Amino acid sequence: MFEPILYLPFFFVLGALLGSFANVLIVRLPKGESVTWTRSHCPKCGKLISWYDNIPIFSYFLLGRRCRQCKEKISFRYPVVELTMAVLFLAVAYSVGIKWTLLEYLIFVFGLVTITFIDLEHYIIPDVFSLSGIVIGLIGSLINPERSFVTSLAGVLMGGGFLWAVAVIYLQVRKQEGMGGGDIKLLAWIGAVLGWPSVPFVILSSSIVGSLVGLIVMTRSKDGLKTVLPFGPFLALGSVIYLLGGYKLAYNYLILFFPWLEPFDI
Repeated sequence: MFEPILYLPFFFVLGALLGSFANVLIVRLPKGESVTWTRSHCPKCGKLISWYDNIPIFSYFLLGRRCRQCKEKISFRYPVVELTMAVLFLAVAYSVGIKWTLLEYLIFVFGLVTITFIDLEHYIIPDVFSLSGIVIGLIGSLINPERSFVTSLAGVLMGGGFLWAVAVIYLQVRKQEGMGGGDIKLLAWIGAVLGWPSVPFVILSSSIVGSLVGLIVMTRSKDGLKTVLPFGPFLALGSVIYLLGGYKLAYNYLILFFPWLEPFDI
């Protein structure tokens, strides 16, 4: 019904605007600050930021990467988050098209980008995203005819159950925690939105990428094997890859090894 050229620019702009709001969440949620009643302000001098200094992506460069008032450097994370959100919104809209599922996926991507940067900086995944995401994912599968509630519920159980089992085994063997509860709830959320067939793909892809990045970081870090990396961003990356085309590969592999699944709606 709609040509991509007509709606893709809208989703790019929408992503950039929501990326700006994501930056507010990234800064304030870990500190327990309000994200609704306090206007955007410089974290250094506290001066309120005018609307023309708060234009996603562009204001960072127009201001010369510094606060207009106190000249404090602005973190490069701001335009990175805004551009990442804009590009992903555009890519998901192009991949999915205009349908109800697109709304669910855009909410999902917004949450993934936000928790990725929170986890990278603070090593936490706020429950407000993961737990509410599980609920929204399950409700969406009930009211959206394009998705299956059984597949979604199985995704929650498989995703959360797998990482919970890994965490328990690791704790018993190494006598220390190796998998945070936030990662367990995140994978359950992923399963709720993308269904159980996504879980093996996300685990495998995130583990491969995480291992490669971990090896690089360990060789360059003085902590060596004791280097700690958050796993949430790799789970989020695996989810995005699955959403943008990895599901085709995952489906083919599932049918290859479990051909009896083909008649079912997975």
